[in-house]
Amino acid sequence: MRLVTRLVCLLLLGSACSAPESSGPDGPASADLVLLDGRIATVDPELGEVEALAARDGRIIAVGTSQEIAAFVGEGTQIVDLEGRRAIPGFIEGHAHLANMGHAIQILNPGNAANWDEVIAMVEAAVAEAEPGEWILGRGWHQEKWDRVPADAVEGFPAHTALSAISPENPVALRHASGHASFYNAKAMELAGVTGATPDPEGGELMRLPDGSPSGVFVETAMGLVDRVYGEQQAMLSEEERAADIRRALALADRECLENGITSFQDAGSSFEVVDVMRDMAEKGEFGTRQWVMIRETNEGLRERILDYKIVDAYDHHLTVNALKRTLDGALGSRGAWLHAPYTDEPTTSGLNTKPVPYVEETARMAAEAGFQMCVHAIGDRANTETLDLFERQLKQLPDGRERRWRVEHAQHLVLEDIPRFAELGVIASMQGVHCTSDAPFVEPRLGERRAEEGAYVWRKLIESGAIVTNGTDAPVEDIDPLASYYASVTRLQASGAPFYPDQRMTREEALASYTINCAYSAFEEDLKGSLTPGKLADITVLSRDILEVPDDELLGTEVLLTIVGGEVLYEADDWE
Repeated sequence: MRLVTRLVCLLLLGSACSAPESSGPDGPASADLVLLDGRIATVDPELGEVEALAARDGRIIAVGTSQEIAAFVGEGTQIVDLEGRRAIPGFIEGHAHLANMGHAIQILNPGNAANWDEVIAMVEAAVAEAEPGEWILGRGWHQEKWDRVPADAVEGFPAHTALSAISPENPVALRHASGHASFYNAKAMELAGVTGATPDPEGGELMRLPDGSPSGVFVETAMGLVDRVYGEQQAMLSEEERAADIRRALALADRECLENGITSFQDAGSSFEVVDVMRDMAEKGEFGTRQWVMIRETNEGLRERILDYKIVDAYDHHLTVNALKRTLDGALGSRGAWLHAPYTDEPTTSGLNTKPVPYVEETARMAAEAGFQMCVHAIGDRANTETLDLFERQLKQLPDGRERRWRVEHAQHLVLEDIPRFAELGVIASMQGVHCTSDAPFVEPRLGERRAEEGAYVWRKLIESGAIVTNGTDAPVEDIDPLASYYASVTRLQASGAPFYPDQRMTREEALASYTINCAYSAFEEDLKGSLTPGKLADITVLSRDILEVPDDELLGTEVLLTIVGGEVLYEADDWE
């Protein structure tokens, strides 16, 4: 890496835009880090694009031309010559699951399997290495992405028969890519006591074979019927063992974020137990990325402990816990998204309401009283309507309701009349660009052309209505790669190359804002991050290509070269020179 320490200050040939404390009577104070000769997108409309930047004590102290910023070079200054490369504010992941990311790294990943047979082969190899009775876990399969439908499929989903045959002594649990369904083999269902007589739980569904027995696919709350067995096994671990497992997962995910240019991470729902580990890691300086966390606990647990977990901008800006999370429906791929009208390709269902609206509204009341943000997962159009309705009921009782910045997580499918309500209520549309192109092949079959055209991932309509739209990946549902989500946001091109309602694309600048300043705003952190403005945290990502200028077909080849957090280089690509 070309980092040079200079002992002699270069001459000041101009005046840089700097923070008030950056200079004294004898001239500018030296910086800890200087970036020179780059194309730096500040995402600050008053500053625009600059060539260079200086940072000290973790914050940006000046931006300007390379000649101007050279005045901030002193003994010990670390200099990065960008050689014309693009630098941007560090990506802010707007909605993902840090602990789940870390756990997913450690288990099977059938996400790249071309078909169900390849998934079975993957599990068979794992069984060969496992002890009898050991659980085989995985996550990432998606039946809509396979090259053929399984021979014994039920509504396009696989049946357990072939997989159960190769894993008779090992319970198998494979989470769907969406996280809203799971596949279990016969052994896992046997341990859970699930049979054909087991009824569907409220907010969930067991897919069934023609004889009424479970097919192995469990949707939404039905997953708990089997997951509880594995959970009971894990509960036998000591508190120290559980904490060590969580810590290992968080550390793995944190490192993967840095490798992908992410400097801040908005965690979409963690338990008190996970937050305890996060707090300990943040206090000990073990996080590279900055964490903003939604709590996901029962209403009973929140009533007892909510204020004990209110943490704002602690541990050198590495941990904030100031939001509550609820899930109102499921995912479109598993037909769990809650719709106003039945699914076009399955008219017997309109999806699932996974948590009663009054229960979610009680959570919202607690959020309002305790000063937490409220965040609700809503994918289907009915779920979005219900969420906006309950938000409106609660926010109109508050004198500063529009300023609370409550959030709809996903907001994927909307009816036309709900689109302007986001801006009217001051509600954030927390969306994930890559979900659009990933889901696109089955959106029209599920919804029909009219609903898809009017309300599927309508970024342009939301932006033009005045709503704040943020971006992310929902990892581990999708890979954490922000460049894939950026590409989807500006092209809306499916893997096949076919566009998906391209009139709803974001511009390059809008997509960058959705991954930086908009995410910061959605967490009340716009004064700290999201743009490269003097006074803000020096969180910066350096890219191999100029994502604001290169042709669309070159975007996905862009690599993260450097990830800088608080003025410190925490990730450097192997091929960086």
